[in-house]
Amino acid sequence: MTSDDKTTPTGHRRTAADSRAAADTALLEAFGGVRGMVDTTVPGLVFVLLYTIKRDIHLAAIAALGLTVLLGLVRLVRKETLKHAFSGVFGVAFGAIFAMMSGDAKNFYLPGMLYTLGLAIAYILSAIFRYPLIGVLLGPMLKENLSWRTRNPGRFRAYTRSTWAWGLILLAKSAVLFPLYWWGDATQLGWVKVALGIPPFLLCVYLTWIFLAKAPPPIDVIAEMEAAEKAERERTSSDAEQAAEPLLSEWTDQIVTEARTESADRQPPPRH
Repeated sequence: MTSDDKTTPTGHRRTAADSRAAADTALLEAFGGVRGMVDTTVPGLVFVLLYTIKRDIHLAAIAALGLTVLLGLVRLVRKETLKHAFSGVFGVAFGAIFAMMSGDAKNFYLPGMLYTLGLAIAYILSAIFRYPLIGVLLGPMLKENLSWRTRNPGRFRAYTRSTWAWGLILLAKSAVLFPLYWWGDATQLGWVKVALGIPPFLLCVYLTWIFLAKAPPPIDVIAEMEAAEKAERERTSSDAEQAAEPLLSEWTDQIVTEARTESADRQPPPRH
């Protein structure tokens, strides 16, 4: 048995293999996986492609929004999670409205850019204040909740490093896009934003996977609570049995005594 396979006196730890498999699944679920990247990247690609060819903001915006809605309907038909589809629909819808109302195609990308910048700041602040967002997001999925903050320092460090990675990479992405928004044209901004859609995301996920692969396995607090509840039920049952034993013994003695008394009363009196 390796050190990763041991069960600590205070909690249940998964094996390293189980932990990595669970972390991989949680990462894909939390950040949308391949489908999530498609849902967030392809509408922007359609917008910039149509705008580059037609120079028609309304046509490009409506086409991007229609594609986003279609992708959401496909998820609905296939009974897949809609949380990433909804975020994509709202992001594209806001961008399309801003672009059409302002007459500036660059505003199609502004909501997504502001979201990315806000997310970068949130990641960095959460790491500074010792509540790294990656841990907050993945903890419940890995059944460890926030136990890593006080009981698993190795995972706390891994979550902190992962959160810093996300924050700094998204901040660097914003540092590239906002100057283009201010001083570039819509076509330049659109193609650069599409190019920066997937690679930074993959880098963040890869670094998170590396940090967590080297960290100790999570403490399964759900299993702990279930074990504690089972032990409490067993203790309560045992206490009830122990408490019932004197009463049962007393009742048994009373029944035996009454039976003897009745038997004695039924016996005929002796003859003289």
